[in-house]
Amino acid sequence: MLASKLEVLLDLGSQPDEKIVERTLNELKSLDGVKEAIFKDGAVVVETVLPSTMVVDIVSRVSGKRAVLQGFGETQSAVAMVANQCRGSRVMGVVRFQQTEEGPLVADGSIDGLTPGEHGLHVHDMGDISEGCNSIGSHFNPHKSPHGGPLDPSDRRHAGDLGNIVADETGRATFRILDNVLKVWDIVGRSIAITSRPDDLGRGDAPLSKENGNSGEPIACGIIARSAGIFQNPKRICACDGVVVWDERDRPLAGKGRRCCDNHKESEVKQCCKV
Repeated sequence: MLASKLEVLLDLGSQPDEKIVERTLNELKSLDGVKEAIFKDGAVVVETVLPSTMVVDIVSRVSGKRAVLQGFGETQSAVAMVANQCRGSRVMGVVRFQQTEEGPLVADGSIDGLTPGEHGLHVHDMGDISEGCNSIGSHFNPHKSPHGGPLDPSDRRHAGDLGNIVADETGRATFRILDNVLKVWDIVGRSIAITSRPDDLGRGDAPLSKENGNSGEPIACGIIARSAGIFQNPKRICACDGVVVWDERDRPLAGKGRRCCDNHKESEVKQCCKV
């Protein structure tokens, strides 16, 4: 399987502890799925087929330090911050994309707040979330093909058909998918969405099987944007609001003080999302 290079930044202060670094690298190198692990410019660089979330969690646990993913892939990359745009649930996560030199696209992600079991994952035509996930359009389908599965040829699947992800009993889905149809340059500016039900990959008897895999409505989505590869993002402090990179994972992406809107109730949703 094709490996990706990850840049995992470690909060080691001005004087890195060599024992911590050595222990972390040794643990990574002992894992199946890790091809290489080195320490460079304050970051652990890992070449691996493991999902990025898993690698970051391992680095943080073994080192005992805060760790964040700072760069993903050496070639063209993109990212989508996925959330329930209607504020009706706490489904949220990140999906990263890398265009490999060998050809396949890597879709690497972690989504929390899902019901346990399978959920469909699809790239949609539009990067428009003005009406929540209701305005992202249909599955990305430049070849005008019927709905199918990720292993089907391009004339028997939508380009955006990425199959299913599986949430565990805690509601987290961690995944790494290789796809031979999608290209990063074709999906930047579009959206990625997770559905309420499993995708039957176009093999079912339901009327919507050949349209969307009878996978239900999108329950979370996000716009796909270009992102930094390894050592392409030197920032440690966000210039827009002063939040340091170590605190960003514990803060919302936007809003007053980048804090959760405590005045909103769980039951409140945007008008645009009511059906």
